[in-house]
Amino acid sequence: SLVKNPEMRLTKLLTVASFAFCLASLCQCRYTPDWASLDSRPLPAWYDQSKIGIFIHWGVFSVPSYHSEWFWWYWQGTDKQKDVVNFMKQNYPPGFTYADFAPKFKATFFNPDQWAELFDSAGAKYVVFTSKHHEGYCNWDTAYSFNWNSKQVGPNRDLVADLAAAIRKRPGLRFGLYHSLYEWFNPLYQNDQRSQFKTRDFVLSKTMPELYELVNRFKPDVVWSDGDWDAPAEYWNSTGFLAWLYNDSPVNDSVVTNDRWGKGVMCNHGGYYTCQDRYNPGILQPHKWENCMTLDKQSWGYRRDARLADYLTPQELLSTLATTISCGGNLLVNVGPTADGTIDPVMEERLRQLGSWLRTNGEAVYNSTPWSRQNDTATSGVWYTQRAGSVYAFLLTWPANDRLLLGSVAMATNVTLLGHPKRPAFSATPKGLSVALPSLDGTGLRWAWVLRLDGVKPPKSAERPRIFEPMPNREFDRL
Repeated sequence: SLVKNPEMRLTKLLTVASFAFCLASLCQCRYTPDWASLDSRPLPAWYDQSKIGIFIHWGVFSVPSYHSEWFWWYWQGTDKQKDVVNFMKQNYPPGFTYADFAPKFKATFFNPDQWAELFDSAGAKYVVFTSKHHEGYCNWDTAYSFNWNSKQVGPNRDLVADLAAAIRKRPGLRFGLYHSLYEWFNPLYQNDQRSQFKTRDFVLSKTMPELYELVNRFKPDVVWSDGDWDAPAEYWNSTGFLAWLYNDSPVNDSVVTNDRWGKGVMCNHGGYYTCQDRYNPGILQPHKWENCMTLDKQSWGYRRDARLADYLTPQELLSTLATTISCGGNLLVNVGPTADGTIDPVMEERLRQLGSWLRTNGEAVYNSTPWSRQNDTATSGVWYTQRAGSVYAFLLTWPANDRLLLGSVAMATNVTLLGHPKRPAFSATPKGLSVALPSLDGTGLRWAWVLRLDGVKPPKSAERPRIFEPMPNREFDRL
């Protein structure tokens, strides 16, 4: 009868729609300042779909550009490093202070549009810029860090504002901000620390005002917190800030956050988990996570004495990408610009190589999800994702004699080598799918290769992929 009476049908549809709207309004979430409520917030979909971001560590530490971004702490903190102390003795006069580096942080050649073009060409979908590292120097014009910010000393410009504007000219890029909760040598923080964090003068007058200012002014889609590990979340008022961020901030619907919001919080609470620097577990994780890592294997900030061997090769970078996204993570690739505002040519080359590879193989990366198998049971160096009904196999090494056995695939109806004009021959065998790969001669395909598998059936066997064994854990600087 509804089909015969369009007016009645329209009235009923409008009634249902109105009821649904009212129900949604009544059930609209207001997150409360506790982890149970905050952790119930769904992660905005754009983040998981993006897969790749760029991290930027830039500050006064870029002037000495020696050892790492923890230079000041290793020179004058409680964890002094002999090489850093000797570096200062040999190169700077007695009485030279860390603050004396700031006027030399000129950013003379900083061109935010060039940076944005590079990050876009690299295939990144979001950028996370260091607004303030543990040294306390702010890369924006702030009311909460007098004479220790980029507008008043050094570049004499608002670096955050300039980069945000350039990034947002690129429709495919989102802008985010890193912010350190603590500052090594801030007297207010040191006083709170001596009180065992029973006082909160530093949080009330510095950290929280900065965070609210950054969000209200720059509207970042990522708030990447750090420097949280000494004090509990209650000291930082992390849950109070996050409740405001998710409920009432200008980015409440789009913003994503990480897990560094207080001692014991990391890898337990927050938007997505980082768990540790360069986190790459090699097995599927139950919670969305991010592998924040560096092109320079030893530092997040720029090092003048870095050698070519200290940088990831294209193969190492793509291996890190494949092993990360196959297990449900995002990859946040860090660059450390020079004090002049340039990005080292080796880092630029790696980013452009990544972008070139993604232009051929991006369908296996963006908007993908983990498959039922993360890596292959028969052939090492093969990792999987899936998207739109297809399974993608990442080959991190080219197989001998151009023959590949996929033990995690029992059968497929079609196999394509992305970017190659010829389709591989394939057949089902008792041990898995056997693939005869075409020659790479003249194709320009290199570093890592991707097969698109359609009509895939995994084997009936309950055998699971071998657990990925990451590179030996070295003593890296903390972010």
